[in-house]
Amino acid sequence: MTYVPVLIDGEWRDPINPAGTLQAVNPRMKEALDPVYPVSSRDDVDAALVAAQAAVRALRDMPPDRIAAFLEAYAANIEARAEEICRVADTETALGYAPRMRDVELPRTTNQLRQAAAAARDRSWVQATIDTATNIRSMFGPLAGPVVVFGPNNFPLAFNSVSGGDFAAAIAAGNPVIGKANTGHPGTTKLLAEAALDAIHATGMPRALVQLIYRTPRDVGLTLVSHPLVGATGFTGSKAAGLKLKAAADEAGKPIYLEMSSVNPIFVLLGVLRERGAEVAQELYASCALGAGQFCTNPGLTVVLDSPESDEFIAAVDALFAANPPQTLLGPGGPRDIDAAVERLTAGGATVLTGGRPVDEPGFAYANTLLRVDGDRFVAAPE
Repeated sequence: MTYVPVLIDGEWRDPINPAGTLQAVNPRMKEALDPVYPVSSRDDVDAALVAAQAAVRALRDMPPDRIAAFLEAYAANIEARAEEICRVADTETALGYAPRMRDVELPRTTNQLRQAAAAARDRSWVQATIDTATNIRSMFGPLAGPVVVFGPNNFPLAFNSVSGGDFAAAIAAGNPVIGKANTGHPGTTKLLAEAALDAIHATGMPRALVQLIYRTPRDVGLTLVSHPLVGATGFTGSKAAGLKLKAAADEAGKPIYLEMSSVNPIFVLLGVLRERGAEVAQELYASCALGAGQFCTNPGLTVVLDSPESDEFIAAVDALFAANPPQTLLGPGGPRDIDAAVERLTAGGATVLTGGRPVDEPGFAYANTLLRVDGDRFVAAPE
């Protein structure tokens, strides 16, 4: 079988003893997309870790201007390939070519790379401190190993493992990066890694400054974040996956920084309901529906007092959820996970007001869903 190559030590090479395959899926059509990407075994991971050590050593004495030049060249390369990158990202995620990818996320991505370049130059991030009272001098510096970055499925550019904020911060601080692509958008990630590799060549940076694998078996991922040669890990994604990685990293004494999903509760008081309850209902629906409800900042729990005003507010929100069509979700896990959540919530005493079921659409979708639960029952079974 022919696989898309992985990026290790500055070369696109065939995977070593791949543990499986994966393909991206077009969420709008529920169709697998070519080509076929490898699930990397421990062999690829070990090769990337060994290659990264040379980059670690080279970066210790790298002039800040050179690091900044790489980040700026990378941003320019992304802009030069913006059309292709944004089209592929939209195909793999259904988040929208414009305005989402072209006008919002890609400019955010290149802007944060340029901000990182500025930080690399001025070195304010080292926070050099002289404590005269205790005669202690301290400053931050590069780590002794590469930073492993896991990106989420819902921000294929701005949080990508090879272009997002974790990536930019790691590079600005003089650390090589091993990116683990999100399986929802491997094609997008490969295009970004190609742009990064071109920038490496153009600026004379270490070959293994940026490396890319697409997926690993679960046990290999746990081994990666806890490996002796790893400096730290940055993870953006689900709470379930993040906590497992954190447990492995903690046991090994390795730093890991996680941004995970949240319920994001909000409290709506009677005063605002009396002043502009209908407007707040519109705002709540818009926030819930943003990105088809797949942003980590979407509100998942709204708390109101038991009152006639609250009943009117709930009815208004219910009407908005019912009146608007469902949006395409990122992949097959979306409808499955929502359905499981609805089952858990109703088993715990919640009542479905609207939705609560998958819908028959060409793409992955689930009916806009709103549930209600009394406060006493929620407190008795908060999980």
